[in-house]
Amino acid sequence: MTYAVTVDMCIPEGTPEMDPLQRVGAVALIESGLDSIEGIDGPNGTEVDLLDTIVAVYPGGALLKVIVDAEALEFAEDAVREVVGEILERSELLADWKVERCEVELHPELAQESLAGADGPDVPPDDPASRKARHTEPPAVAEGGEYDARAKADEVRARMLALADELRSFPPVMFGVPEDAENGGDCGFAVASVDAQLAAGAVVYAIDVLIDELFDDVHTLEEEDSTVGECDGALWHLEDLPERYALQYGSRFARRFLATVIAMTTRFTNGSFDRLSCVAEELALRLLLRQAIANLELFGLLSESVSAALDAFTDNVYEDMDHEWLYDGSRDGIDEDAVGSALGVAPMRFGAWFTPFDKGRYVHPSAADEPEAALGAPSA
Repeated sequence: MTYAVTVDMCIPEGTPEMDPLQRVGAVALIESGLDSIEGIDGPNGTEVDLLDTIVAVYPGGALLKVIVDAEALEFAEDAVREVVGEILERSELLADWKVERCEVELHPELAQESLAGADGPDVPPDDPASRKARHTEPPAVAEGGEYDARAKADEVRARMLALADELRSFPPVMFGVPEDAENGGDCGFAVASVDAQLAAGAVVYAIDVLIDELFDDVHTLEEEDSTVGECDGALWHLEDLPERYALQYGSRFARRFLATVIAMTTRFTNGSFDRLSCVAEELALRLLLRQAIANLELFGLLSESVSAALDAFTDNVYEDMDHEWLYDGSRDGIDEDAVGSALGVAPMRFGAWFTPFDKGRYVHPSAADEPEAALGAPSA
């Protein structure tokens, strides 16, 4: 069975965050280490086949998605943990890194369903589109009574509230809470602090979902050797990018976009965020907010006040909403550079999505334009 193992590795505690050059070096070391692996020995003489790997490095470490074929989930996790540990030990520069997490992320109900149907008529479908549709279905009502949606909603709400503090770059005022309310004053008609906290936690909660599912999207494009326009319903998020370029969203683009999402959300959570860096980040934030809203709606947590908090956050983080023009199908065929010039912003043509708006904006090295492309890119 095929498993996608997520590995989160961190630099040693107390070590300064990696600069762009160090991150490029870390990617090279990890990828070369993974490329050197020909096979993995599982427990009791079983074999674990390494099918694909995706590496994304951020200032504080690296996030890996390792696709393997193994007889059991535990075999997949143990084998990947052993391989990653060996790669770190073999590299003098990575020897002190720590593996914080190495696991296959499955919803408990879906995991149980997969186990029960592994050899029977309920085996999960192989087709990516069918699998996606099946996994996005709401939980079934339990026999003899109503599904305990309230308990699950309370659990998710508590989790989101606990996560809110991890969104370090954005104080409550960014979610519409007046400064007086932050100091204990009366909120009046504005967003209440608890609703802003829930909205902030929903954004953090959505980060994990978005990144994990984008890893799956990258893997699907590589496995199918296709573009988003050719996958037809098999992807989680890349299909929600501007449709006019769907046939240009291949695996290389998907990897760059994933790196962009990781870079942007890292700045959200480590307190270093200043401004969105490029068109790709504007589109990434759009997907992140859609995921946050979808999660809140799924568990019945999207009240008017929480929605208002997310609206305030959107207004405060975006400098403008010019990127929405890319979703206007009625303007297909219009020159994007001309529109960008008319709006007084950087060109919005597809080839410039990862180009920084100006020299002060950060773009992840794995997403940055190739040197020759950067030399020919129009100035912002």
